[in-house]
Amino acid sequence: MADLAGANGQRPEFKVVGKPNLPGKLSPSIATGMAKFGADYVFPGMLHAKFLRSPHANAAVKSVNVAAAKKIPGVVDVLTWEDEDLKNFGRRGGGMGFGPPPGPYIGNSANMEDEEVGVIVVAETEELCDEALIALNPQWEVRPHIVDILEGRKPDAPLIRPNTGGGGGFSMGGGEKNPPPKGNVTFSVANRGDIEAGFKEADQIIEYDFNMPAFCGHMPNPPASVAYWYDDPRYDSEKQSLRIEGAVWSASQGKDAVGGMYGLPPEKIMQEGLFQGGKYCDWGFRKTQEITPLLAKRVGRPVRMMVKRSEMYDFNMNQRFCHLKVGFKNNGLITAIDDFSVADAGVPPISTLGTSGDQGYGPYFTTRCLNIKQVMEVVNSNRGKMYTSGQHCPFNWDSLTMAIHLISEKLGKDPIDIATLNLHGPTDYTDPNPVPSYEACVEAGRKMMKWNWHPTGAKKLPDGRLHGAGFRYQMCPRHSFSSYNSKLELKNGKVRMGTQGCCTGIFAVEGNAMVVAEELGLRYEDVFIDFDYKEPFAPVGGGSDGTTASAWVTKECANILKKRILEAAIENAENPPAPMGFGFGAPQKQAPSPLKGYKPEDLDMKDGNVYVKSDPSKAVPLARAVGQAHLFATYSGRPPTALWATGMGRYLDTMNIAMCEVAVDTETGEVEILRFGVVADPGKVIRLTSLESQIDQVMDFSAGCQLYEDFYFDQKTGVKLNSNMFEYKKIGMLDMPPVESKFLETRAGNAAYGSNGISHSLANTHLVICAIQNAIGKWIDPPATPDKVLKALGKA
Repeated sequence: MADLAGANGQRPEFKVVGKPNLPGKLSPSIATGMAKFGADYVFPGMLHAKFLRSPHANAAVKSVNVAAAKKIPGVVDVLTWEDEDLKNFGRRGGGMGFGPPPGPYIGNSANMEDEEVGVIVVAETEELCDEALIALNPQWEVRPHIVDILEGRKPDAPLIRPNTGGGGGFSMGGGEKNPPPKGNVTFSVANRGDIEAGFKEADQIIEYDFNMPAFCGHMPNPPASVAYWYDDPRYDSEKQSLRIEGAVWSASQGKDAVGGMYGLPPEKIMQEGLFQGGKYCDWGFRKTQEITPLLAKRVGRPVRMMVKRSEMYDFNMNQRFCHLKVGFKNNGLITAIDDFSVADAGVPPISTLGTSGDQGYGPYFTTRCLNIKQVMEVVNSNRGKMYTSGQHCPFNWDSLTMAIHLISEKLGKDPIDIATLNLHGPTDYTDPNPVPSYEACVEAGRKMMKWNWHPTGAKKLPDGRLHGAGFRYQMCPRHSFSSYNSKLELKNGKVRMGTQGCCTGIFAVEGNAMVVAEELGLRYEDVFIDFDYKEPFAPVGGGSDGTTASAWVTKECANILKKRILEAAIENAENPPAPMGFGFGAPQKQAPSPLKGYKPEDLDMKDGNVYVKSDPSKAVPLARAVGQAHLFATYSGRPPTALWATGMGRYLDTMNIAMCEVAVDTETGEVEILRFGVVADPGKVIRLTSLESQIDQVMDFSAGCQLYEDFYFDQKTGVKLNSNMFEYKKIGMLDMPPVESKFLETRAGNAAYGSNGISHSLANTHLVICAIQNAIGKWIDPPATPDKVLKALGKA
């Protein structure tokens, strides 16, 4: 596919788009510490609020001493689960449909340690809030818990909560129905072809276990919110207007989603803050971001609530165990895949995107294999909560990555060759043709990494450590479910692009401004970005839609504005304003415009000028060409649906590959990642700096979860044992290896200029693990800590 539906989608040359772009418009504010996040806002008379949080993995509050808490001087309000305000405050969910149905906002039951439960206190200081929470002296009913999902799936495991996982509905494939829920387990089934026939066709069969552990997504800035109500004379209404700071990104409908919980239209909600802090596809609101308007209404003063870092150990990914049985021919062609998985449903709100949804968007459907069986048990647990809208994908991809490496080891063949043999063609799993994007990525990757595969344990480095290499491929998806409302303005000869923010580390705003500059023949710095919460445009969306699809809409809008600019230039040339005199003497007569006598279609724009296409020497600077014209352009919509969204792996256009090399010390168990290599085809690069940063971030992410990160639970109490930055190990800048990258531009996507973007498709859980196996011949579940390596080698 290509950008055939949009204006200038086949543009052959670029002066702005695809170039490095530093800094971002808001980068100086962040770098200098001037940026204000939710926790930075302070208003006169501001109060503080805190939730009671459970010290238990599964418990209910039976009673609290509200009177004792209220006696403390400086405690202003105490709400409990029995308060009518909380009973009637229904939570709508996280803006995009994630979250529980409307109902009591907080009850007296907690499904995990540190979950908000039962009580909210409001006081003059945070310290007084803490004192009030202690004075409540909550009495707990401690209930059975599950933090080991393999134990939780057993028939005799305690039922930790009613199972409403939706079992019994139609499966992700094959048309059969899923079995009904049973105990803590919900079932999901997806089949293609005849699995038994596939195994009969196979020359060899391998079976293996794949463990994808949970890992944490830390936001650099803890979610915090401060709200107050005020009378707005612009609106004749009985309802006051709301100001709420603590930016929530527009992919979750932003401030309007919070205001909607209070029955407010968008125009009655003010949010001036632009900064949220980076998130990994985190769509969920925290209760701290939702409840402050209610508290402020009750006490008649601003109220702030924030999440402490110790309360931020939410999952980026829930745990998943897989047992796979794979049949293949002696040439490496896979004939059957039987995947039995046990996945952690975690704590409500539960996202099916990250559990049974894996069966619809998974690696197996990119192969030529005709016979696939997937059975997943999704187990309720008390382990933790995942706010990332269920991004198991693309991490589930590495169940196939591991199969490719196992087949490679069995047959003594390069894993790249095994992957290439099994990847189906562009149209579906019966297409025998190669995928051009994949072929180009592999060719570039082999050259960049000087790839020379070797069998397990066959290469020793000069220092005695064993060398290993890993390879994986993935699609570059564009989610195709976000629409955008772009608006551009020309005023006083300057082009302005309004956007509501907020800044989440994505820098899609800059990418859109680059597109405007490209289409209007301007320099990037000549497009002025106006951040204003009242603006309709927010270039944030699912996956890479945030840049590529929003840029497509902005491209359409820019061409509408361009048409109006050229019309205004002709109008100004034909009917110039009357000359004005200054001081003494007659007004100076201006020379006729070189654009006079032409039509709008005879003109174009480049280098900040409006010029005549047939004679580029006839050019006028933009501001002079349009005079005092004040022009607007708007465009709402989205580009055509991407192939990925229509086929979920059945169709293939833009692809990427990742490689890594490791050195393993067999005496100490230490693993060093020597380097990562990435070749990605996003279709068309929009903002090179953003793409490079995305690759660096995702490799950091991948290194951390494979070498360091894991959650540890006390099986007796169910509480986490490493909920701090000392004991939950994150990879640091000094630990990161070089990341070599190369970007291709096949223009095969159908967003702006043929882009699809990169999304988070290169994030992985087993690329490094596969390289370690290539070095030592042993499979190790991540994280591959030295003790695990030594144990696998029989030395511990």
